[in-house]
Amino acid sequence: MTTEKEITEETPEEKTAPAEKRRRGIFKIMPVWSFVFFTVALAAGAIHAALYLSPRFADAFNGTVSAGFRFVLAKITSVYPASLAELVLLSAPVILFLVLRGIWRYMGYAKHGFIRSLCAVLSVAAVMYSLFVFDFAAGYRTTKLPERMGLTVEKTEPETLYSVTSTVIERLNAEVSDVSFRDGGASVAPYSHGELVSKLTESYDGVCAEYPFIKNFKAPVKRLVVSPIMTYTHISGVFSFYTGEANLNTNYPDFVNVFSTAHEMAHQRGIARENEANFVAYLVLIRSDDPYLRYCGYLNMYEYLSDPLWSADKDLYTKAASSLDPAVRLELKAYSAFFEKYRDSTASKVAETVNNGYLVIQGTEGVRSYGMVADLAIAYHRAGG
Repeated sequence: MTTEKEITEETPEEKTAPAEKRRRGIFKIMPVWSFVFFTVALAAGAIHAALYLSPRFADAFNGTVSAGFRFVLAKITSVYPASLAELVLLSAPVILFLVLRGIWRYMGYAKHGFIRSLCAVLSVAAVMYSLFVFDFAAGYRTTKLPERMGLTVEKTEPETLYSVTSTVIERLNAEVSDVSFRDGGASVAPYSHGELVSKLTESYDGVCAEYPFIKNFKAPVKRLVVSPIMTYTHISGVFSFYTGEANLNTNYPDFVNVFSTAHEMAHQRGIARENEANFVAYLVLIRSDDPYLRYCGYLNMYEYLSDPLWSADKDLYTKAASSLDPAVRLELKAYSAFFEKYRDSTASKVAETVNNGYLVIQGTEGVRSYGMVADLAIAYHRAGG
């Protein structure tokens, strides 16, 4: 025979009372884990300050601690085949709603509920800041790439710019015979995305052997589901330092995708500045034993060189452009036609403003730094590269 016990409902205050009594000192108003995260964030702040003060320290930190973080994150997230960063971003409204709902309910459960909830929110910010510092911030404060590679960047006269552009065009034209093109002029990558990443990883091996401050490892480059929509922002790829993932907008033509993949892999390997990531991507592509990778490297670099050449001397630009192989001209014409509907989007202006602000805060020249890869390429080819 069984009898039912009387059931009474405890109030939230009664449920939390024992926990309240056990807390001592500051932990009455701050969760222990928040205290830990805040302490780590303070340590990260001190390291961040040291990165600003000493490029040599930044070099060492980026090549050891940060390299370890990027490697571990890339390996962990590689288990998930799609982009984890994209999934979190798309789920952000739901995540935010659940978090706010949880905070709102918790605020009434205990004494100091509001302050403890606020600590929880600030803890998230502390973790994000700390991860940025330990993972990627050092890359913006390292010794500049020209010095590390033994290159001399100088003010370039139009004739020198023309000479380097002509060299790139000559090498670009030499690769055309080994490249396949669709009707309409666009070139075709002769392998899958996975095979592309493998070929780039192999080419990175050679570059990293020559420049040991670049740490190579095998990791996927995730293809973004929102690529068609993302094209309106003019962003062809993005490195998520919170997840260690290199992400690719696959909506662009193949020759752009190849360069963007190599660029995001450079970020994944600790090259943070945009012009430097562009140059490392160029170096990896033109040193590959694959003709299509070399073609993509030279074609993208021609585009970076042609703008300053046009600004410096329109006659020299016209002379250089006239020497392009007809197949290359059709490729560029096809790309212009593809890009037309995305050219003047509002999303691109917003994205550029946000990206420019972020890059300026990191001590770079903002979005203008992407095009400054031309200076590195000129220095490289003047040195016999």
